[in-house]
Amino acid sequence: MTPLYLPPDYFRELRHEEIFPDPARSLEVELGCGDGTFLVGMAQQHPDRDFLGLERMLGRLSKTARKIARARLTNAQVMRLESGYAVGWLLPATSITRLHLLCPDPWPKKKHAARRLVNQDEFLTGLARVLVPGGEFLLKTDDRVYFEDALASFSTRIEFERLDWPPEAFFYPTTDFESHWLDMGRVMHRARWRLQGRSELL
Repeated sequence: MTPLYLPPDYFRELRHEEIFPDPARSLEVELGCGDGTFLVGMAQQHPDRDFLGLERMLGRLSKTARKIARARLTNAQVMRLESGYAVGWLLPATSITRLHLLCPDPWPKKKHAARRLVNQDEFLTGLARVLVPGGEFLLKTDDRVYFEDALASFSTRIEFERLDWPPEAFFYPTTDFESHWLDMGRVMHRARWRLQGRSELL
């Protein structure tokens, strides 16, 4: 298995076993995996889980692939693709146990607010499609407006329940971007949601 994953088809929903061979193993996805610090750290800590990173920037993609190869990880891969499309259409349905969005582009200008993933119906509907029942979406951002947008968007989706996320609740590596913003004195906002099963919605 090579670190760089190339889908056999970009225009249909993938099957779990096309990404990792054992669909019985937990699959976690990181959107915008940067230099791979979080992805590699999680894969090393949890060899019983599989991890897929999505990254649009070629330089970051290559850096993450090299880190995976150097660590000789067989439970991590990286794919070059835009996150909204991947979640909305490409990733396999009911397959992901956790999806991580860490320090995304905040699109700070008011006229660009619609470009924020958490404001897009396609992304939110896709998120409910790809997560397993009880699966989680975890968000970290230093941008207060982005965070408030996320809270507002998820408050309108009855299929998601917000969970507590206290410090040190579980192993969670710091990303390269997060370390940069913390070094600059910025505050990191975080939230965690769980996809409810059908019986919980009735």
